[in-house]
Amino acid sequence: MDTEFAYWVPNVSGGLVVSDWDMDTDWTYEYNLELARTAEEVGFEYALAQARFFGSYGADRQLEALSVANALAAQTEELHVIGAVHPGLWEPGPLANFISTADRISNGRFSINVVSGWFKGEFTGFGQPWLAHDERYARSEEFIEVLKRLWSEEYATYDGRFYTIGKDIDGFEGAPMQPKPVQDPYPQVFQGGNSKAARKMAARQADVLFINGGSLETIRGIIEDVESYAEEFGTEPPRFAANGFVIQRDTEAEAKETLEGIIENATDEAVEAFREQVKQAGQSSAEGEGMWDDSDFEDLVQYNDGFKTGLIGTKEQIVERIRKLDAIGVDIVLAGFLHYDTELEQFGEEIIPAVREADPIEVDDVDDVIDEDVESIGGAEVAR
Repeated sequence: MDTEFAYWVPNVSGGLVVSDWDMDTDWTYEYNLELARTAEEVGFEYALAQARFFGSYGADRQLEALSVANALAAQTEELHVIGAVHPGLWEPGPLANFISTADRISNGRFSINVVSGWFKGEFTGFGQPWLAHDERYARSEEFIEVLKRLWSEEYATYDGRFYTIGKDIDGFEGAPMQPKPVQDPYPQVFQGGNSKAARKMAARQADVLFINGGSLETIRGIIEDVESYAEEFGTEPPRFAANGFVIQRDTEAEAKETLEGIIENATDEAVEAFREQVKQAGQSSAEGEGMWDDSDFEDLVQYNDGFKTGLIGTKEQIVERIRKLDAIGVDIVLAGFLHYDTELEQFGEEIIPAVREADPIEVDDVDDVIDEDVESIGGAEVAR
């Protein structure tokens, strides 16, 4: 199988779960550099640095995503590092030069994840207007279009609703940007969001769509929807990455016990605050669907619905789960861990090689794959 693997860079404090359950992880740059070097040694292709500015879900200390991603890319050899950005908090013109510079420093191993935003306070708190859900995605599309023009045209111009570049410059017929990136035609554009507006944007603009954790049926539905939009628009559909929180133990019972412990020790106030904040995401879209639209308290203890994907159990169970994700069209598994100190390396040494050696599930069997059970573990919905 040719499934690729990414991991969440723990560049914010508090780990990947909103819980007081013991976890072996850290958020500092020194820790993340050691982790990145380990990750590329054991077979991870990608590292995703998350963007946070205010202390949400207990993440009260944050290393800025682009800065830490650039530093990690400069200090590794093969790992492709992705930094998250929020249109509205960043301007595409200067950012295009930053990304091009980082791409050159890393020799073509730097990309961005465009996140349209759900945390209203981070925008209003920095004096930026808070746009309605679909307007945020409209702005993100223009943001990406401006980046692509600056990366690929000698003198770029753009005249949109949200951005205008390349006008009224003495001596220039558009905005110049040199040097261009190493990646051809430009750095990969990853994208977050699962709503209808996000799916349309992915079909038009993204190279990879990050999908929140979910059942096979949910994830496959998003993939099929984006592919149908791409056919409608006459574009090449993106590749797809699915988020999953990994709990690998010697027995299924031990893995379930760990999940139950994480949820029982959830930081209630932080989870409730997060649940209130994400009402600005899929629930605020015109159709009321998207990220976190059906997530309960227990699901939100892992703040990207990672429990739902079902990477919880023995090595054999997790490998089989990844085979099923591959069968429904998932190209990249985005993994998070409780104990980064040991579990990221274990995943790379045990799960990744086993997946490489595994046979893919035949296309004719995909419908049978999607027919699955969902089990409640500690109150969280986990696909089995």
